[in-house]
Amino acid sequence: MTPDATKADLSGEQIRPERIREAIGRLKRAVGPSGWSTHPGLLEPHVVDWTGLIRGTSPLLLKPARTEEVATIVSICREYGLKIVPQGGNTSLVGGAVPSGRGVEILVNLARMNRVRTIDTINDTIAVDAGCLLASIQAEAEKNERLFPLRLASEGNCQIGGNLASNAGGSNVLRYGNTRDLVLGLEVVLADGRIWNGMRALRKDNMGYDLKQLFIGSEGTLGIITAAVLKLFPRPTSVATAVCAVPSVKGALDLLALCKQRTGGQVTAFELMPGAGLQLVLKHFPACRFPLERICEWQVLIEFSSSDASTSLEERMEAVLAEAYEAGLVTDAVVSASISQGKSFWALREGLAEADMMEGPTIQGDIAVPISSIPDFLATCSAAISEAVKGARIIAFGHLGDGNIHFGIIQPDDVSAEEFLARSDEVHGIINRCALRFDGTVSAEHGLGALKAGAVLKYRGEVEQDLMVAIKRSLDPSGIMNPGKVLEMNRPSL
Repeated sequence: MTPDATKADLSGEQIRPERIREAIGRLKRAVGPSGWSTHPGLLEPHVVDWTGLIRGTSPLLLKPARTEEVATIVSICREYGLKIVPQGGNTSLVGGAVPSGRGVEILVNLARMNRVRTIDTINDTIAVDAGCLLASIQAEAEKNERLFPLRLASEGNCQIGGNLASNAGGSNVLRYGNTRDLVLGLEVVLADGRIWNGMRALRKDNMGYDLKQLFIGSEGTLGIITAAVLKLFPRPTSVATAVCAVPSVKGALDLLALCKQRTGGQVTAFELMPGAGLQLVLKHFPACRFPLERICEWQVLIEFSSSDASTSLEERMEAVLAEAYEAGLVTDAVVSASISQGKSFWALREGLAEADMMEGPTIQGDIAVPISSIPDFLATCSAAISEAVKGARIIAFGHLGDGNIHFGIIQPDDVSAEEFLARSDEVHGIINRCALRFDGTVSAEHGLGALKAGAVLKYRGEVEQDLMVAIKRSLDPSGIMNPGKVLEMNRPSL
């Protein structure tokens, strides 16, 4: 396959300034006076990603209120050759929802499309607009004694449309699966401006291709997700949370296996927390408290949950941990005595990524390998990074129960921020190659975005590349949807 055949940015024509002005005028009228902004101060938080490291520019921010307005926006942009950057809460860590600098890019933020359309407690489904905050969907499910199990540290800021576009993971994947596993139907505005209504609340539907799965995880490069039908689950009536010190990562995996065997599927989360990372959490978040006598090299956070009110999960967890202690899998542990204490345990885990960034310039990684390979992967990858970047602090943490490891590589003290961040591609390349050596992936849950847009065309086989490019060319022949994301030739160092 030649580079020209794989470029995702399929249109490169220059647009005359008067045509741009004409298009922007039509776009403003399409959303009304409350639905647009050109003020630099209002655009600023929308053109830089969550890490602050990836920045773009846009002449116009649009905030449509209805699916029909999104369709009109796409039709106008297609007519004039303007690019479109769909955006939710802009919590991407890989620059997936900010402009790329490729021509005139119009930001389309779905924050005003935040309606819960319907909730069906018999079918256990909820239909929502794509601009709904994840936390709002969780709260609506809770009001109806149901659970929407997608759980992310950014749930108060991220929108479900972005979660769908990036196939977000989170801490409950071990039990409930990724975002794509929680979806029954979608509504999508296609790159030609048509609206595909696939809002079917069916658990069985073999009537042709499963089109929704094309758009989930496509990061807005094939169309704009405007609504979804999501699965609900029984609300847990009993939750037990524990923080445990473990002698090694291998010991943590043995503990995970024991928990699964003894609980019959009640393990909701199993999170790896390094001592070095927890020290940073306590440093930057003074309200956090560590519940054990001392911080060890490795800790795990475990959560059991059940909808059976007759089950004492605390007693079950204590019994499992007692058995683990006798087997040498745990050196210390504490089980939460209350809901508030359980939340305080989670605050430690959820503070890890932010504490890394507060410590200084950070290069972050998001990979997955088979669970059984995690100990060897961590040892190999950490050694390779330490050899390449002398003095860097390596914070490795994540969702041990599903094989997803996050890295925070913190700037060495004797290197400038500019010099350190200039090596970002090199460091990501080390992490990526290590992950692939262990039959893993270079993107587990954050997506590819702009940061890893060259990964598909570097690491996937030719047949897989051809399939992806064919899908892109078929659904977005003009190349207007979220340019510079997912498929990109110009990142050879990855």
